[in-house]
Amino acid sequence: MKKLGINVDHVATIRNARGELHPDPLTAAKVAIKHGADSITIHLREDRRHIKDSDVKKICKNKKIIVNLEIAANFKMLKIALQNMPDYVCLVPERRKEITTEGGLNISKNIFKLKKILNILNKAKIRTSLFIDPTIYNINLSKELNSNCVELHTGKISRLVKQKKNFSKELIKIKKCAKYAKKIGLEVHAGHGIDYKTAQILNPIKEIEEFNIGHFIVGEAFFDGIKRVVNNFKKILNK
Repeated sequence: MKKLGINVDHVATIRNARGELHPDPLTAAKVAIKHGADSITIHLREDRRHIKDSDVKKICKNKKIIVNLEIAANFKMLKIALQNMPDYVCLVPERRKEITTEGGLNISKNIFKLKKILNILNKAKIRTSLFIDPTIYNINLSKELNSNCVELHTGKISRLVKQKKNFSKELIKIKKCAKYAKKIGLEVHAGHGIDYKTAQILNPIKEIEEFNIGHFIVGEAFFDGIKRVVNNFKKILNK
């Protein structure tokens, strides 16, 4: 059975638009877990554009919620992770001017820093993941760095699916990378831009164990409610 992680960042985006307390990301996390989500993802960005430090503290403190904390690969963010002890940490690239995460980590450029951060997280018994573009090169580097998992950036295939363009080459690439990563002992996740259609396309890849979905779920919940949207994804992933 594939796992479903729900990203509640954009619940915080809506809250922050008014500078008030509603809607609350912790409440959204509880509702998502109640209705079938396996974990909750929160991305603490350096500019705090959505999730705040207080959100991280409250959500990680709730032991009924399995928390996947996404952070930039630097020691300031590492310190925050260790203070809050989430179940999982996924290291992601981050640029201040980007609207959303535009691609995977440049591992080769940051290999020594990533290795040190991963070693610290692994010693703290926090499951580690690297958010990468789907290439064999990135997967080999992730293995060398002792990451527990890789999360394949699915932004390109998701965009092609939405635009009703040919996505076959990208799908073949993801299949190849997922199979190889699993073969060499890495847990395989997928995330970014996924909607119902993309989930249906990627779900048959048996090596992908976890899907992390955020923006689409929060947006679709306006129309159908979070319970129904989570249930819809669970049905897709359990086929």
